Amino acid sequence: MMMSMFSSVSGLKAHQTRMDVIGNNIANVNTVGFKGSRTTFQEIFSQTLSSASSPDALSGRGGTNPMQIGLGMNVDAIDVQMGRGSVQRTESPTDLSIEGEGFFIVRSGNEGAYLFTRAGNFTIDKQGNLVTASGQNVYGWMKYEYGDEGYEFDTQEPLMALNLYSDIYNSNKRIIAAKPTTEAILSGNLDA
Repeated sequence: MMMSMFSSVSGLKAHQTRMDVIGNNIANVNTVGFKGSRTTFQEIFSQTLSSASSPDALSGRGGTNPMQIGLGMNVDAIDVQMGRGSVQRTESPTDLSIEGEGFFIVRSGNEGAYLFTRAGNFTIDKQGNLVTASGQNVYGWMKYEYGDEGYEFDTQEPLMALNLYSDIYNSNKRIIAAKPTTEAILSGNLDA
């Protein structure tokens, strides 16, 4: 009796955690750069009531499977789903998205740890720095050269806050042309 109650309660507690994770995913459905999570479960213990037996060739009797009872479960992990989210078109020229793997590097001021985000809803502050919605500077490598394969950034140089008004390495600002879309798929329904 107590074993069945413990198993049931442990299952309810684990599924409550799953519901909390789902609720958090729903609450952040419109948060820019949010990555949803999923919950996985594991069995705590299992009790073996009888072990397996092999077939007996002399008597012609088949083998038997083991009999086990699960003694509860708990949360194994809460994993962040790092797949690409949906991209939404905006009218802001400073809104960016990342195709494929990678993150934007951000930092509060010139001190503190570098942080990583995929949220690309940026603005420009009074000094010309590209900043996140919460005011963190966006960092990158500023030294670049134009080579045979386009712009080549020197990743051996230290990271610097991306400033749209000044460029200490190249003494001018260049606009890097966007790569146009070359292929699109259009679908829809037509009235009869």
